[in-house]
Amino acid sequence: MRERLHGIFPPIPTPFDAATGEVDRPAIAANVKRWMTTRLSGILALGSNGEAALLDEDEGDVVVATVREAMPRDRLLLVGTGRESTRATIDASVRAAALGADAVLVRTPSFFKGQMTTDALLAHFRAVADASPVPVLLYNLPGVTGITLTMPVVAPLSEHPNIVGMKETSPELERLGQFAALSPSFRVLCGWAPVVQAALTMGASGAILAVANVLPDKCVELFDHVAAGRHAAALALQRKLTPIAQLVTTGYGIAGLKMAMELQGFSGGVVRAPLLAAPQKARAEIEAALHAVR
Repeated sequence: MRERLHGIFPPIPTPFDAATGEVDRPAIAANVKRWMTTRLSGILALGSNGEAALLDEDEGDVVVATVREAMPRDRLLLVGTGRESTRATIDASVRAAALGADAVLVRTPSFFKGQMTTDALLAHFRAVADASPVPVLLYNLPGVTGITLTMPVVAPLSEHPNIVGMKETSPELERLGQFAALSPSFRVLCGWAPVVQAALTMGASGAILAVANVLPDKCVELFDHVAAGRHAAALALQRKLTPIAQLVTTGYGIAGLKMAMELQGFSGGVVRAPLLAAPQKARAEIEAALHAVR
């Protein structure tokens, strides 16, 4: 499992039927089958870009089952299972494993962030890893959770036999480099597209990138450049990808990501309330950024 945690993974959005608001299973399957014609290493379902926090538990299970059915077994299916309680996180991880997840991605609980001490986080992640039928990846998402996983937490957890790595979603390259140096078997995946070229050179084994939903081949190409030591080519491609990557994340969020997917022929669909659709001006900006990469 650990050796397969390399390359590029898209954190896929969840399409919803515009008329009913329900999860659009045919659209999910069509997107996944198209992504699987590329050299993406796998897929992350129910990440933050999948609007996981806005899905009911049974809807999440439908997404996981649909994705697994549409992708070959030799590609990794990662599933976000982080919940606010340890009990619920374990339950979600067990269900994801039963539906075909190869590993689960677990964010930090954040509602009681003031009480999420080092001891609390260690106990939480160890309990989840002990109970999960599949390997666990830590998810560092301080911009959303308000909690930062640091070395006093990650270093001990990296020694757990069922914790195989983490996703680091921040521009903090010094911290990412420290995590990547913990152990050759502890895999760090970069989740911040504007620094992915640098992160890969600092020891990240791959990346989970929103822009990979839109431009999967270009993201894999960047990974290949770094792996082959073509650092000038990697840097040039990084500079082309950064504007569109920013537009579909910090710029226009999930609505912008879904718009960019539609422009590339994927099914993006509407966002779920309380999220709002991207403003009209977003289309021209996203089209221009896509054209620059092409």
